[in-house]
Amino acid sequence: MIVILPQIISKSFSAVTIYPFIFLKHQRCKKDYVLINHELIHIQQQKELFWLVFFIWYLAEYLIKWMYYRNSYMAYRNISFEREAYVFENDLDYLSRRRFFAFFRFVRR
Repeated sequence: MIVILPQIISKSFSAVTIYPFIFLKHQRCKKDYVLINHELIHIQQQKELFWLVFFIWYLAEYLIKWMYYRNSYMAYRNISFEREAYVFENDLDYLSRRRFFAFFRFVRR
């Protein structure tokens, strides 16, 4: 389900996904198929890990990456969930062939 809620989304992002919702900053984002696909990849990740485990992992990985990079944007972009979503956001058929727990391929040591 897609919801438009500009007041809860930071200036840096156009969307936030919390299963089963995709919160968009602007109505026009509904037509951005790449953005929607990116967020649908996060929906699948959250379904696989259950949303609570997903967010604990996401936050833990972000903090580890932030300590490594000392840069919030670099930390965000190197979270395994984000890496998978960014790599495949332009592939609108990706979810139809995506394997379970595919984000594991993007976890760096």
